[in-house]
Amino acid sequence: MYDVTIVGAGPVGLFLAAELALADCSVVVLEKDPEPTSAWKRLPLGLRGLNAGSVEAFHRRGMLRELLDASGVDAAPVGADPQGSTAPRDVAHFAGLPVDASRIDPGAYSSRLPGPAMEGTMTSLDAVETVLAQRAARLGVRIVRGTGVDDLTQDGDSVVARAGGHDYQARWLVGCDGGRSTVRRLAGFAFVGTEPLFTGYVARVDFAGPQQLGMGFRHTPNGMYLRTPFEGHLGMMDFDGGAFDRSQPLTREHLQSVLRRISGTDVTLEKVHLASSFTDRAMQATSYREGRVLLAGDAAHIHSPLGGQGLNLGLGDAMNLGWKLAATVHGTAPEGLLDTYTAERHPVGTAILDWSRAQVATMRPGPNTPALRKLFTGLLDTRDGATHVFRNTSGLAHRYDLGSDQPLAGATSPDFHLADGTRLGDLLHEGHGVVLDLTADRRLRDAATAWKDRIRYASGPAADDLGYSAVLVRPDGVVAWAQDHGSDGGPGTFQQAATRWFGRPTVPSQ
Repeated sequence: MYDVTIVGAGPVGLFLAAELALADCSVVVLEKDPEPTSAWKRLPLGLRGLNAGSVEAFHRRGMLRELLDASGVDAAPVGADPQGSTAPRDVAHFAGLPVDASRIDPGAYSSRLPGPAMEGTMTSLDAVETVLAQRAARLGVRIVRGTGVDDLTQDGDSVVARAGGHDYQARWLVGCDGGRSTVRRLAGFAFVGTEPLFTGYVARVDFAGPQQLGMGFRHTPNGMYLRTPFEGHLGMMDFDGGAFDRSQPLTREHLQSVLRRISGTDVTLEKVHLASSFTDRAMQATSYREGRVLLAGDAAHIHSPLGGQGLNLGLGDAMNLGWKLAATVHGTAPEGLLDTYTAERHPVGTAILDWSRAQVATMRPGPNTPALRKLFTGLLDTRDGATHVFRNTSGLAHRYDLGSDQPLAGATSPDFHLADGTRLGDLLHEGHGVVLDLTADRRLRDAATAWKDRIRYASGPAADDLGYSAVLVRPDGVVAWAQDHGSDGGPGTFQQAATRWFGRPTVPSQ
């Protein structure tokens, strides 16, 4: 029997599998597709954007350089110079409206510190999955391809997935099998939300007279189309209430008709190499757990791809869930730890769905749309507007409610740079918690020894401590507790936070 079965070998399932294996859990991944790569995962159709939060997750597990190499990126988004700028060089759009990165107010994210993972990067599904599959394999994860799940049953002790004529038994099962999740349906999760307003298309085509179409996002009275620098890469949004999605074959004639109507040109499609449709249907599981079955990624929430938040949201799920499920498997989790997965990630998913809905509403053709877009263009041209979009697309603005008034608690930790050259991100590679003792308090060092199997202790001054003397960071990089300079919370408050998130100590404190 495995500790965990994961259904789905996409980026979310593979990231989660590696997180669990890093914590010495036995993991099997079941994937219905027989081959790990396809034209849909390679450029240009597999083009994806990782936001700063996702890039930071790869940095904290020591995979950033490998990911950038696989993605064809020559250098990390921002160098390692501790005195470097924290301002992003590029920002995602809102509803196809560009955002000027130079207008972002650095004071709005004053807790950020310069480091290798300051902003997002472009990549492909193929690059992400290749890096994650190799890491999972190195850690001993078994990946079974060409094996779709047909049925599952669970009791109080285990879950059995029936797949490819075989039974796979595990103590827990996680569905990472996409927006049309079989696991979600078989386990009986409630899935609620809003119905679509458009049918979207993505395709690789040969144009005759492509000069008739502009580059980038192009809004028209009849919808929107997108051309990228990749030859033949085409996207369209047709506000038909989602009627065409998966209802009929995507013929050249149909795609050409939609494109001509939306673009207002007589452009001709000579050939369609690949094409697929999607919608802006926005749905979310009411809970991410049913007994011993959990959901992550698109299996837990779906929405339009506007702004490129789907992959990033799913990777955040995996980073949050991995260490909590591993602690539960090993019996070291404090009571209720696994329940914090839904409590923390569900509100983040809800916010992303609303962000997606707002963009769709701003793009929907109608007599009032030009005025609405003019309003948003003006707002995005202000410092507050640009900063707001950055915060909501960077993956850095989410703060979990940990019941603390301390500003850092519940937020992603700054990448503190210690005097010996070590960064916090380096200390998180093994997937343990980290306590940074920035003033070398012997009492804190002695208290931390009680959790030395789960929390790594590091001390020494930082290039910039942001006014903190100590910080306890969870394995997912979220601050669990912080102490300001001048306050004397001592080891007692640290011990309370450590017990809450890491369970009872296993070593008597000195």
